[in-house]
Amino acid sequence: MIGPPAGRGLLQDKVVVVTAAAGTGIGAAIAERCLAEGACVVLSDRHERRLGAARDRLLTSYRKRVWSLVCDVTDDREVTALVSGAAAEFGRVDVMINNAGLGGERPVHEMTDNEWSRVLDVTLSGTFRCTRAALRQMIAQGGGGAVVNNASVLGWRAQAGQAHYAAAKAGVMAFTRCAALDVAAHGIRVNAVAPSLATHPFLSKVISEPELAELAGREAFGRAAQPWEVATVVAFLASDYASYLTGEVISVSSQHP
Repeated sequence: MIGPPAGRGLLQDKVVVVTAAAGTGIGAAIAERCLAEGACVVLSDRHERRLGAARDRLLTSYRKRVWSLVCDVTDDREVTALVSGAAAEFGRVDVMINNAGLGGERPVHEMTDNEWSRVLDVTLSGTFRCTRAALRQMIAQGGGGAVVNNASVLGWRAQAGQAHYAAAKAGVMAFTRCAALDVAAHGIRVNAVAPSLATHPFLSKVISEPELAELAGREAFGRAAQPWEVATVVAFLASDYASYLTGEVISVSSQHP
């Protein structure tokens, strides 16, 4: 299989904030792709140790274009500090990428209020908080910019045990469409990607191998996506190449309506 393409300067000199950017999944791949495309990147995550490791790894290649701040997207004070900190460090915020999300597996009849609320607070309300903070900053700068949200094909299709996660991701899709109209007059674009299965080293800890194989078999290519394959689509939506695209959800999967 081919590897990630070389950067082409799609985000040259843009300031990009990425939530849930530590670890080995989509968020980390997005941060690295944005750096490869010439951006200054603000990494955030609620896991301080993993965030520090991610920052240190990227600093070896990208030096002064990387900054990080711990942020729990369920805490509006931390979200506000993330956006204001990014603007203070790099002078502005051009792109907000909302990657933070929380899953789980529980049938509705066994699900607790806390399990339901926690998934929606991180995945949907967290996206709202970060988008709101970024939009306020972008408008204060004079307008322009882009928001890219991480949705999921589960926002469209059903899967047992995923009612809370699917409801949150469907909410992210609807939120994306409405927010796009709210800020179109300011020249700000709001779009989303909807991945299905993106492989990373720790995926087998939360999904069994037979289930992983079954989910991969639903895809047109018969395999899970690599995180960088989602990240390249995010970079496109964040870039000026998508200047007339807003309120859209792009499926990075063959599973869509």
